[in-house]
Amino acid sequence: METKYIFVTGGVVSSLGKGIISASVAKLLQARGYNVTIQKFDPYINVDPGTLNPYEHGECYVTVDGHEADLDLGHYERFLNVQTTRANNITTGRIYQNVINKERRGDYLGKTVQIIPHITDEIKRNVKLLGTKKQFDFVITEIGGTVGDIESLPYLESVRQLRWEMGKNCLCIHLTYVPYIAAAKELKSKPTQHSVKQLQEVGIQPDILVLRTEHEISADVRKKVALFCNVDPAAVVQSIDVPSIYEVPLNMQKQHLDEIVLKKMGMPVGPTPEMKPWKSFLERMKNATETVHIGLVGKYVELPDAYKSINESLFQAATYNDRKLDLHLIHSEKINDSNVAEWLSGMDGVIIAPGFGQRGIEGKFAALKYTREHDIPTFGICLGMQCMVIEFARNVLGYSDANSTEMEVNVKHNVIDLMESQKSISNMGGTMRLGEYDCILQEDSIPAKAYGTTHIKERHRHRFEFNNEYRDEFEKAGMKCVGENPDTHLVEVVEIPSLKWFVGVQYHPEYGSTVIKPNPLFVDFIKAAIQK
Repeated sequence: METKYIFVTGGVVSSLGKGIISASVAKLLQARGYNVTIQKFDPYINVDPGTLNPYEHGECYVTVDGHEADLDLGHYERFLNVQTTRANNITTGRIYQNVINKERRGDYLGKTVQIIPHITDEIKRNVKLLGTKKQFDFVITEIGGTVGDIESLPYLESVRQLRWEMGKNCLCIHLTYVPYIAAAKELKSKPTQHSVKQLQEVGIQPDILVLRTEHEISADVRKKVALFCNVDPAAVVQSIDVPSIYEVPLNMQKQHLDEIVLKKMGMPVGPTPEMKPWKSFLERMKNATETVHIGLVGKYVELPDAYKSINESLFQAATYNDRKLDLHLIHSEKINDSNVAEWLSGMDGVIIAPGFGQRGIEGKFAALKYTREHDIPTFGICLGMQCMVIEFARNVLGYSDANSTEMEVNVKHNVIDLMESQKSISNMGGTMRLGEYDCILQEDSIPAKAYGTTHIKERHRHRFEFNNEYRDEFEKAGMKCVGENPDTHLVEVVEIPSLKWFVGVQYHPEYGSTVIKPNPLFVDFIKAAIQK
């Protein structure tokens, strides 16, 4: 069959959940047997979000091929249980970079390079790239930003052109917000009407409206929206707030969103899929009665989205252990040796979060010293693993000045050092050790038992590594290097076998954890926290 293209736009306000709606539509179509992928077009001029502060844009997600991407790609992978690549996330920066490179090569034969047609043609080429490179039945494209933003205009113009070119093979879903005025006890549809009008002004008539709301939308309000927005009444769907994002696909299925999509694209509907594995996960989530208390120690905790994949991985792992997750976000700058016991009181397990830079690092050392000495299950990820190594060097090996050369360039005991391959690199963007790499685990180690194998592949995002010159000292003192890259012998995993569960990983296991297939290490960590 010819590839079908679905565009998802948003209006009224930002952060409505376009990524969740896109992933939900994809999940429902996937459950019907279709091969589906999702891509995100971000209107900012950064080439990728790799150099963005987490406070600016939340977590930077990493794909298997080493692309630093928007956190929505994490939602796509967690919902669909399929991997994405750099082709699934495009920014305005990349579009302009490609066009300027073509102009410099002379590809435009001396033409004046303009927004239309050159920028819009490059956007259209990237929209269709996944559909032409691989055999996808559906390519869902989420357009970042809000209708009316100046940054989004070239993307909307590209969507307008594609709808005209593709005809029945193209469909537009517009997500809006219906506010509730408490004083009047009334839902107001006017913002939605204006948002759709803005979309129509750039030449796009939405086929389906999804109304984000905190209260049930009556049939009368839906009919009113349909009338004023020129949309079929059956194609006006509500997305009411739910306790978990994983409930959204089933809510959309109850309102026949996938059937509406198929009918509008002239495709057979067939029977409604049962989605048994998804429903089973939700049942376990709802039936859990006991709680596991996990402390996440990091420096970006004011914005939970900064650790989105870790949060979701912990939630999935808790569900598969039949527990509710009580996640305590603990700011590492607030922890010190005198108050650490108070901050970590009642925690069944502790995560030492990834990150960069000196700020908040001493709080992580204080937390690690406490969890190591009190045998509390502890999981260090990326910088968290490096902090485990530094804390152990300071307080067990006796190197009080031990540090990473990231924090102290000329430190004497550089137990964490800049990777050899990074020493000649000056640019920051896209230059780290990125993407999926092999790791060989020791047979008797906690990770090997958790994964059920000694050969794994996980994703990375770092410049610094364990200094192998100190390896023997660490091993003799009780911290074992139980995972390494087979080609470079880079230490990927450390653990202290004498403790219940004290594991640090250089890679990011959270990026590969999905609803249907949670990462084994997270599941095992939660299991250890329960048994504490």
